[in-house]
Amino acid sequence: MTIGSGHVRALCGRLTLVIAGGLAAALATASAVPAAVAPPRIGVLKSDGKALVKEGGLSATWVTEHDGIKQIALAGDRIGVLRADGAALVKEGGLSATWVTEHDGIKQIALSGNRIGVLTGDGRALVKEGGLSATWVTENTHVKQIALSGNRIGVLKSDGTALVKEGGLSATWVTENTRVRQIALSGNRIGVLKGDGTALVKEGGLSATWVTENTDVLELALSGDRIGVLKSDGVALVKEGGLSATWVTENDDVIQLALAGDRIGVLKGDGVALVKEGGLSATWVTENDDVTQLALSTGND
Repeated sequence: MTIGSGHVRALCGRLTLVIAGGLAAALATASAVPAAVAPPRIGVLKSDGKALVKEGGLSATWVTEHDGIKQIALAGDRIGVLRADGAALVKEGGLSATWVTEHDGIKQIALSGNRIGVLTGDGRALVKEGGLSATWVTENTHVKQIALSGNRIGVLKSDGTALVKEGGLSATWVTENTRVRQIALSGNRIGVLKGDGTALVKEGGLSATWVTENTDVLELALSGDRIGVLKSDGVALVKEGGLSATWVTENDDVIQLALAGDRIGVLKGDGVALVKEGGLSATWVTENDDVTQLALSTGND
């Protein structure tokens, strides 16, 4: 099975925002704390620009969060949206909490714990830590993706170099790999998707050894001890456990893959968003249709 050109264009656009935004960079200092715990959340971005979020079970009720949106991000009890005009907004608390404007002129937003990251239109990666009104720190320049996870921050430079730092916002960068087109972080794992479609993951310190996970990959996702890849033929695979665990085929005709805790989400080529909860062979639940982006959060990420 192959993905049609329309699906490839949709995925490429989504990779610019979601994956760049969805992938993770370590953020922590001793003062960094996780976001407040919330029930697990699912977010979707509809084709009309409306951002919807539900919390709790897979059959919970959707709440419309904002309109005129081009990216949605979830972490803990925070929701972030990127408006079509480039304004990045974040709310904290319940689904009906008040929005706070974080920055203008933005092309990606990322959330993790009590940190917020944005990528500006001119390629600057900024991160703040603490409250929604905390001060921004410039982390790097000439960046095309920023990722946040735990006490790590990752950036993908415009030349394809992937860098990660661990600890405070002023920690030293470590070069992780080159000729990279996506970076992903989760816990003590770092993943990169190379320009030739090879997906690599390392576990442990920043200088740990890379393990080749799969080839002919369009998208890489990490969460806990799970690794997910979206193959160029639209097949979504997930493995659980060690880096050499066996792959399980989850779905086909997929254009986006999302992982969070024991949940797996896929966005199908026809715009239908599906989520499963539990084991890798759990049953899929149809969450919404006419969707252009899917986001998941465990509620304590």
